Amino acid sequence: MKLATKLSVLAALCLLVAIAVAQGNRKSPHETIETTINGKKVTITYGRPYLKGRKAVGGELVPFGQVWRTGADEATILTTETDLMIGSLAVPAGSYSLFTLPSASGWKLIVNKTDKQWGAFKYDEKQDLGRVDMKVGKTAAPVEQFTITLPKAGKGGALKLEWENTSASVDLKAK
Repeated sequence: MKLATKLSVLAALCLLVAIAVAQGNRKSPHETIETTINGKKVTITYGRPYLKGRKAVGGELVPFGQVWRTGADEATILTTETDLMIGSLAVPAGSYSLFTLPSASGWKLIVNKTDKQWGAFKYDEKQDLGRVDMKVGKTAAPVEQFTITLPKAGKGGALKLEWENTSASVDLKAK
């Protein structure tokens, strides 16, 4: 076997080990959800932490006034095959990280151009595509595990976050 081939195999094995280690560091299950808008796929991949008796919104897990990774582990990833309007924000087709900025008076959804990053530790506001206000309300019942849904509505839908007793959402539609 040639040296270049051996090095390629070694590099591939190192990558697999790194992925396995990263997966092992996860404390929460991960999920990918999707919807179709205007015949094009929109997906969100995120970590789903549990409350486990802790205070989430406005507490230790989702503190007010701080950028939150909107899930657990890696930053939440939005991938869209079509140009979108998220609320009043124009989002071109592509992949993005989603963050939120919760406060007692309202929430903002942040769409960031750096699509792969661990949590919000290296979050860079200069990489924001933009921010949009979310509608915030109470859930019908307590939600133990953080949940993102993409419910359909008309020709578009919504991006909806629920955890503990809080629901935050923003409209989605094809641009």
